[in-house]
Amino acid sequence: MLELAAVRRPDLVILSGDLTIRAKPRQFREARAFVDELARIAPVVAVPGNHDVPLYRVWERLLSPFGAWRRHFDRELEPVFRDDELLVAGVNTAQAFALKGGRIRRRRLAEVDALLAAAPAALFRIVVAHHHLVRPPGVECEHPAWRAGEAIARWGRERVDLVLSGHLHQTLELRPLGEDGFLALHTGTTASSRGRGPEIGRNSLHWIEIGHGSFRVERHFWAGASGRFEAEADQRFRRRPPR
Repeated sequence: MLELAAVRRPDLVILSGDLTIRAKPRQFREARAFVDELARIAPVVAVPGNHDVPLYRVWERLLSPFGAWRRHFDRELEPVFRDDELLVAGVNTAQAFALKGGRIRRRRLAEVDALLAAAPAALFRIVVAHHHLVRPPGVECEHPAWRAGEAIARWGRERVDLVLSGHLHQTLELRPLGEDGFLALHTGTTASSRGRGPEIGRNSLHWIEIGHGSFRVERHFWAGASGRFEAEADQRFRRRPPR
């Protein structure tokens, strides 16, 4: 991944959670070192996943579920990135009271509404959250994040273009509001061996290029023979018209 970023020089890197497997200090230090390498190439936006909340350290999980993230990685749980062409709003869907399931906090929904409403109409609008908004057909998984339906309705009204997520450990492209709504794009697992379904044993990532009237998504999978990520699919999607 570092090699691909160094060659292609992205404008932004987005990490949709689960930077650790058990939220241990050593794992956060390793994740931080990795992200620091990426940050030498491009700005990085990262949100926590359910694995970034301590599992077995019960008191810490209940009383300070994001203390480890803040101490060892970043104090910001819901970062925002913007420039002349792009707005990215992070949404933290991880929580202490469920092992896997996520929730979207009503306070954050209101904050994202305000960000989107104030943004120039021409900006490409991305929301990044770890958990899924809808249950994909044929994929075994828990229920979507709590308040996902409300989020879908709000982000549809505010003309979000793209929602980026992880959690499901496989690559998926979903349309919660149909073809005229935003694209919900799930990456698989980029740096672990925990792929699921058809992506067991496979690592993946997305390369996204944003144009004026459309955006392009390359789906990359790790190729052991060549020792690098290689594009296996390339799709172009129409951008939603501004309000």
